[in-house]
Parts: sequence; C-alpha cells; structure tokens
Amino acid sequence: MTDKGLAFTVVLNHPAAETYARLIGERFPQVRAISAPDPERLERYIGEADALLASRFPVELFDRAKKLRWFQCTNAGVDSMLPIRDRASHIAVTNARGIHGDIITDFVMAGVTMLHWDFRRFLQEQAERKWKPRYVAPLAEKTLGVIGLGSIGATIARRAKSAGMTVVGSKRDISAPVEGVDHLFSSDALADLLPLCDFVVLAVPATADTVGLIGVAELALMRRDAFLINIARGNVVAEAELIKALQTRAIAGAMLDVFEQEPLPQDSPLWDMPNVIATPHVAGSPTNYTERVFSIFGDNIGHFLKNEPMRNAVDLGRGY
Repeated sequence: MTDKGLAFTVVLNHPAAETYARLIGERFPQVRAISAPDPERLERYIGEADALLASRFPVELFDRAKKLRWFQCTNAGVDSMLPIRDRASHIAVTNARGIHGDIITDFVMAGVTMLHWDFRRFLQEQAERKWKPRYVAPLAEKTLGVIGLGSIGATIARRAKSAGMTVVGSKRDISAPVEGVDHLFSSDALADLLPLCDFVVLAVPATADTVGLIGVAELALMRRDAFLINIARGNVVAEAELIKALQTRAIAGAMLDVFEQEPLPQDSPLWDMPNVIATPHVAGSPTNYTERVFSIFGDNIGHFLKNEPMRNAVDLGRGY
C-alpha cells in the first residue's frame, strides 16, 4: 500500500491523539504521526493523511483526503462512513472489534440485574427511609434474547448462559451454532424471537438494514413484563415509539446507553421515567481503551507498511 522508502503519515483525530502519537513513535519511528484532536487541525492536515485514526469518519472532509488509503476506526461501528461508502472503495477500513465485548457485557448484565430487581425503586425507598421487602424469581428462570450475535453479542450470550439463563438470539447467518445460544433465529424472524424474551438486548451494527429495526410492531411483540436494553446505536430504535411504550407500560422498562440524539436532549421524557435507566454512551469504554485500540492499530500499521492483510477489516458493503 505504500513504499517503505516513502514517508507514511497518520493523522490522529481523537482526544487521546497525543498518546497514540507517542505509542506510534515508540514502535514505528519511521512513521509520521500528526496529532489532530480538534476540527481545525484535522481540516489542516487531512490532505496529508495516508491513514486516519478517528472515532468517526469526517465525511465533510472526504473530498480533501486525496491521499487517504486507510481508516482505522476506534469504535466497533463504522456507520459514519455509510454516506460515502460508494465513493470510498479505495480506502481500507478497520475497526476496534473485539475490545468491547467484556466491558459491554459487564454493563448489560448489571443492567439485567438492576431492571430485574427494580433497583431504581430500592434506591428511592432508601432515600425515603422506607422498608418495603419484595422478591423476584432467579435470573436462571428467565430468557434473554440477543439481537445481533457478532463479537459483542456473542460475548453477552455466553455470559448470560453462564448465569443460567435461557438464551435466544438472531443473526444473518444461522448455518452454524453460536456458543451459549439455546435457540438461534434468522435476523428476519424477530416476530418469533421477541415474544420469548424477558430481556431483549440490541447488539446489531448500525447499517441501512438496522435503522428503525425496533419500531411499533416489534415493541408490540414484546411481553408487557419484558425489558429492552440498547447498547447498539440510538437509531436502531424508533425512540418516539419506545417512549410511548414505556409511558403506557406496554413493556416493563429499558436500559439505554445510546440515543437518536446525543447528548440526550434536556427535554427528553427518558430522563424522568421511573422504568428507564439512561446512561451517556459509556458501555464500551474501559479505562485502558487507548491501549486496547492500539493493540489493533499498531499491528495494522505494521501490516499496512508490508502490504499484508489487516486485522478487523470491515466490509463497507455490509456495514461491518
């Protein structure tokens, strides 16, 4: 992809740009690393980039990125590239798939427990000094459904199964079994999967096929005592319809880490709902995130310089 004798420039558009630059310098002193954490520096240097590291692709600068041949996304999702994917076939795309599974699964299982026991109510009663015992069934008697069994979804399924839960899940290719999944459904069979679930976890990538995946019809298929957990993307759910379902108790509650608009607007009803746990898109953010990403990015710099296949290559046609 590039001649060894020519300068190879990586532009780093990320809050941790200086750390990435240091790590690159230690491992690849021949590589020119440009820190561009803000829009002004990114606009200034994008034209010099052979490679770009960022959490989202700056589609507004695509026409200025004349030299760009590789985009390393610091997230698992590369939906930011979808608007220009038909013009970006010459750009290799890699992501951070594989570094989020354990921490997101920790988050999901914490949410399952909090929703199941209605911990929000316990905390409110504690604040009011009220003693109101109540009891629930063991999680091992419950069914968890995972919509999207990629790296993250499969990790969630294994953890839920290890907790004794019945696990069902859906994915595009069901030709092979998935560890920890008791019943596997194709991605177009949500009508069969949703009524089975006490908890529905959304773990699909953001693609043209998954926008609005959960809408009026799907919410109506969920049981009234079921909970929705979204750690995918906000646009996977029709948020206005979800709010109605939560307000009318058509479903029992939700834990939401992603939203159609982020930060969540101050006037959103989701802030005040007693049956909602809302978090600021943190599920996939371990404390050593930069080092985890660089374990992939650093390897890929080496592969790129040697014209070798890179880790975590993304098929833009499929969106993941």
